Amino acid sequence: MKEENLARWAHSHSFGQEKKRPGELRTFIVIALTTGMMAVEVTAGIAYGSIALLADGLHMGSHAVALSVNAFAYVYARRQALSGRFSFGTGKVNTLGGYTGAILLALFALLMAWESCQRLFNPISIAFNQAIAVATVGLVVNGASVFILGDQHEHPHEPGHHHHEHDHNLKAAYLHVLADALTSLLAIAALLTGKYFGALWMDPVMGLIGALLVARWSYGLLKSTSAILLDTQESDGTIEDIRHLIEASGEHRVVDFHLWSIGSGLQAALITVVSSAPQSPDFYRQMIAKQHALAHLTIEVHAYSEQTAVSAQ
Repeated sequence: MKEENLARWAHSHSFGQEKKRPGELRTFIVIALTTGMMAVEVTAGIAYGSIALLADGLHMGSHAVALSVNAFAYVYARRQALSGRFSFGTGKVNTLGGYTGAILLALFALLMAWESCQRLFNPISIAFNQAIAVATVGLVVNGASVFILGDQHEHPHEPGHHHHEHDHNLKAAYLHVLADALTSLLAIAALLTGKYFGALWMDPVMGLIGALLVARWSYGLLKSTSAILLDTQESDGTIEDIRHLIEASGEHRVVDFHLWSIGSGLQAALITVVSSAPQSPDFYRQMIAKQHALAHLTIEVHAYSEQTAVSAQ
């Protein structure tokens, strides 16, 4: 067999991952904004004695590190997409970046809670006017970052793209900057309350509230990304739809079906069909392609007869 004649059955396993995603550039822009604002808030927090402001700055710094993990995942997935080392492409590298980001979010939530508890029992004096001014600038920067990363849906329109999937790596980056925006907002609220009502305890209380919200976001992202990394069966109705397509005529039965995600918006499937009027795998492939775009599809076909059914028992 000549190699050139086999080309129609071969296909790339990059699944479009070699192309730069919009989220990559957006993440780098936000890293620059976050790092710059971190330096300002940490310096101001120390100078003006605001734990809320200092905590906000430290969290921005830690989130800048976490965002760097997300940025690395984008770059690595793109550069390794054509290497052939990954059986189903590098799509899960971005999911792994999202999972790592979720773990870091959980750690940040614990640190926020710890710092807040410390300050609840050991309050310090605060230079309110200066701290409020810097926190307001931080909120503006964080708000801009949230806007930049706000659209977590990407539509590369590659074969096999599933439009109901999120870019989990981008979602992790988004949650990090959203957490920053939240802590900035809570810091301002705590500072205003402390300045006008003398309620210094509001500073750590706001920190505890922020920690609870960040922990909740972290759990949701951990749940969705771990499901993909562990190859759990997809539950979006695709299996039922494809099974109905194949079995509608009554001649074909699906006896084994595996459907899993191989990256953001990408699904792979392994289907075994038993038929009394067996067709070529391409027949079923074309039937499925009319309604579902799967990135990778393997179909196994077995002929059914009463004799083969009895002998198989």
